[in-house]
Amino acid sequence: MDAHLKAPYFAPKERLPAPLPPPGVIASSGVVLKEHTGRRVVRFGDSYVIKYGLNVSLKEGETLLFLKETQEIPVPEVYGLYSRDDVKGGKVNYIIMEYISGESLEACWSLLESCQKKEIASQLRTCLNMLRNIPAPGYFGCLGGQPFEESVFWISPHDEPDQHRQISGPFGSEAELNKALVQKYLYNGGSAHKAKFYSRLLPSALRDHAAVFTHGDLQRKNIILKKDKSLVLIDWEAAGWYPEYWEYTSATVAAAAWKDDWHEYLSEMLDEYPNEYAWFDMIIREIWS
Repeated sequence: MDAHLKAPYFAPKERLPAPLPPPGVIASSGVVLKEHTGRRVVRFGDSYVIKYGLNVSLKEGETLLFLKETQEIPVPEVYGLYSRDDVKGGKVNYIIMEYISGESLEACWSLLESCQKKEIASQLRTCLNMLRNIPAPGYFGCLGGQPFEESVFWISPHDEPDQHRQISGPFGSEAELNKALVQKYLYNGGSAHKAKFYSRLLPSALRDHAAVFTHGDLQRKNIILKKDKSLVLIDWEAAGWYPEYWEYTSATVAAAAWKDDWHEYLSEMLDEYPNEYAWFDMIIREIWS
């Protein structure tokens, strides 16, 4: 196992803000913040936020532990990271994290003055620069040489292992990652003829990019503004080493409703990749169309 991979993990008792709730209590208590098939996010008082479920990956918790140990990037503390078998034999994963008090930028952005937005962009630029300076391990993928968790690279767990490697990675080169995007387009029912078009042009359109550590879902809902005006980045499940353009292009695509000025401040947080954005926007729309 890679030295960065920590599950199962439990923080020392002296660091805990409150006793860790056991799985039975987690399932029956707490305030539900989010719920989707196979995953639930609950809040326990002012101490914990807990993600758990059959479709929760422990990679997010391992990433947070890695960042806490090696960087000064503001992320939630992890207090517990483990799995338990359910009555049907499935594996339920648990990530017990620090509760961050504050507002998401999604909730408060429209209320901020331009000077406040500039300060936020400056803070995020510092954080993202630190991320991008983490030494690359020689592949594109998640921590510990694991496949991507980003939904663009997701396929059914019941598919063949070779198909998982082709589409989910990890990838030894950007060329392999580009092939995976085309394979995912085909996997979702795309045109074989159009796939040949992408296979022919992506190698020259998206090339020679360094692998840099990337949050992977840089949206305002995943950035918490605390009362002291500092920021905390949450929801790291998509994080990993991606081509250097990915953070900017994926964040800009996610802002594509163009209803406010968020995109203007993205250019202050990240170097812009206009050509890569055009191709990325095109292929992502194709994958999800």
